[in-house]
Amino acid sequence: MAHSLKSCLILFGAPGSGKGTQAKLLKQSLGWVHISTGDMLREHVAKKTAVGVQIAEMMKCGTLVPDEMVNGMVEDRISRPDCANGFILDGYPRTVPQAELVRGMLNRKGFHPVVTHLKVDYNIIVARLASRRLCSQCGQLYSVASNAPIVTEHCDYCGGQLISREDDKPETIWKRLNAFDAQTYPVLNYFETVGLHVHDLDGSAGSPATIAQRIEAFLDE
Repeated sequence: MAHSLKSCLILFGAPGSGKGTQAKLLKQSLGWVHISTGDMLREHVAKKTAVGVQIAEMMKCGTLVPDEMVNGMVEDRISRPDCANGFILDGYPRTVPQAELVRGMLNRKGFHPVVTHLKVDYNIIVARLASRRLCSQCGQLYSVASNAPIVTEHCDYCGGQLISREDDKPETIWKRLNAFDAQTYPVLNYFETVGLHVHDLDGSAGSPATIAQRIEAFLDE
């Protein structure tokens, strides 16, 4: 499938709307780099860097990590040679200042952003995230509702103990969704104000593969 050599896909949506799943599928089909700010932040937390200790506290409280911290990580990542043919931004930008900054970055580097908004009812998101489990050893993700391990609470691949992430507890999820409404939803208005078309897509209608095909159709346009 032919795509512009200078495109970048911005996957927009609330926490738990399926951005990560779509990014992984599209990375395989397009051959583009998947840039997840959530993964970058969690890597700092896992390594217990100075930044990671601060981030861990913010994640526990359900608050957003400051713009300047995230912006630096993203700018560094998209400047690497493997992003030259295209990349997928998953979970970024989250605030209007981040959106302004990334738009400037993309313009300077000659990339055309395609924005896809995955819309999912918040009650579905809370049920979906609260059922997630993470292997404490290898990081494999499970859902007790739709993708349960063979042996309860143990990873199919390495046998590690499955845990519920701090930011996947229902009370934290609602805090994250409220923060999204207040700080991130305005990004959509910003994109439309500067003339970027936002492609709305029901993130709960159809299989992940079907949704990925719809996103690829937007890219073909």
